[in-house]
Amino acid sequence: MRILTWNIHKGFSAGGRRFTLPGMRTALAGTGADLVLLQEVQGAHDLRAARVAGWPAEGQAPFLAAAGWPFHAYGANARHRLGHHGNALLSRWPIPTWCNHDVSNHALERRGILDARVQTPQGPLRVLVAHLDLTGWGRGRQLRRLAGLLAEDPATPTVVAGDFNDWRRSLAPRLDGLGLIEGHCAVHGRLARTFPAAAPVLPLDRLHLRGLRPLGAEVLGGAPWRGLSDHLPLLVTAAASG
Repeated sequence: MRILTWNIHKGFSAGGRRFTLPGMRTALAGTGADLVLLQEVQGAHDLRAARVAGWPAEGQAPFLAAAGWPFHAYGANARHRLGHHGNALLSRWPIPTWCNHDVSNHALERRGILDARVQTPQGPLRVLVAHLDLTGWGRGRQLRRLAGLLAEDPATPTVVAGDFNDWRRSLAPRLDGLGLIEGHCAVHGRLARTFPAAAPVLPLDRLHLRGLRPLGAEVLGGAPWRGLSDHLPLLVTAAASG
């Protein structure tokens, strides 16, 4: 299966200069991804809906899913008077159940982990879409919460991916200790550099596997990707272990 993770910056290019969501949908449709794990997805925003030409009335997750993913799930992390945003999963296969775990450490930085079960042709798959804190202590607390979620179901193959905001790479050994394999690191020997999109130097975006084997991994750079968001997508091809 082909799995992609991407922080879409609420449908805008770096710095919020251009509304790029339609271009994102076209670009994603060409990746052949079976699962698309997204962060900073705008579920609703009354002001932008009134002012931005082409703003989707149904929300960004179903708008993107319409390009080739019959199933989607969305979990709102941050809510305010104009709307909300959070994480989303687009899937070619059914999503029988999902929930959203609030892992916020304080009111000014709302974070969540979208926890979904996907019924793939090879059997059940658990998918956790994460967006972690900007602070190291905050990420540490969220990693302990993630460890607890993983301990609930050790037998089901699992994908854990998203924007980890871990530019110092301090979480990598601790994630390895949870039985997770980072896809890009396993294939290329290093974490993927995905931020900033124009000249990526920081490995903020990760895609971890448990019970699956990474076969290939790539950062999607160049045109059109560098002009769509402030992050670049990470795409990993995986197969069942064994």
